[in-house]
Amino acid sequence: MRSLLGTRAARLTVTAVAALALTGTAAATAEAGTAKQSATPRACVTKDLKLTTNFESQAGGYIRVVAKAREGVTCRLDGVYPSASFGSSASTAVHPAEQAVSEGITLSGNKAAYAGINPKSTNNNGGIEFDRLHLSVYGDELNSVTLKLSESVTVDRPIATNWHARSADAVPFAN
Repeated sequence: MRSLLGTRAARLTVTAVAALALTGTAAATAEAGTAKQSATPRACVTKDLKLTTNFESQAGGYIRVVAKAREGVTCRLDGVYPSASFGSSASTAVHPAEQAVSEGITLSGNKAAYAGINPKSTNNNGGIEFDRLHLSVYGDELNSVTLKLSESVTVDRPIATNWHARSADAVPFAN
């Protein structure tokens, strides 16, 4: 007596059904993996953000930078300092005011991130006057934006805080 799976047609049918079942499982796994990855927003780049500045008087005065995601964008801003400079000279580039990386911030809708830039961290009469700030997300310097400041500032060894979720955490204190 021949077994039910003994015929070639039966074996092909069983193989086809098994392949379909495995394909369906693989597709479901791939979809689940995709859903998990999309739950973590991508890293922000400069063009994802609306960047604004205003002057604050705390800590001897500094420039507060506010970053918000553009409409329809959700992205994660790493907790490092922004890439910024006041001119083309390396001496006008900001340096970190903090020693450690802060927690990243997911930006979407009205959620904002804040960084503070102290244009003059020295205690002398030196420095150069500037009225523009070149600003970008760290690592995206080729796509920086230039913001006109509401008043000129004296620049000498500028420093910047990391991006923070609270404005009060973005006050740069010069050493």
